[in-house]
Amino acid sequence: MAVHLGLGISRGDRMDWAVQKAVELGVASLTPLISERCVIKFDDDKKQQRQQHWQGIIQHAAEQSGRTRLPSLNPPCELAEWVDGQSGLKLFLDPYADQVLSGLNPEGEGVTLLSGPEGGFSDQERQYAKAAGFVPVRMGGRILRSETAVLAALAAVQTLWGDFR
Repeated sequence: MAVHLGLGISRGDRMDWAVQKAVELGVASLTPLISERCVIKFDDDKKQQRQQHWQGIIQHAAEQSGRTRLPSLNPPCELAEWVDGQSGLKLFLDPYADQVLSGLNPEGEGVTLLSGPEGGFSDQERQYAKAAGFVPVRMGGRILRSETAVLAALAAVQTLWGDFR
């Protein structure tokens, strides 16, 4: 099952670590997302530099984990643009949600997972995601750091429906 990840951009090592581990956990594609609470702001030159940097991390993580196919890395884009073009079971991590992953079931098109930056999503961004068909899900009773939440969710998705079964 293909897992597509929209990942809110976090600061430096946190983003690098999340990208690396997401590749090790089997994502098929990754899109860095610019949201209201992103602390990183960059111009077009800086975006290109970051894109190349993350591509290198993806390549090394894929080699280390024995993947024969590199996950695709999409250019950074605005969250509001990204949510509309997604398919499959669309989930977004929300510590205030009532729904948990085990109560859902993908129907063959894979999973699209949306995870926020440090500080999470604004109320308006949460509404964008819901309007685009994303289901808010929580990862237990704790509020996790951005880099922890995405990895816990990826491991759970792989355990429930993916190649950890």
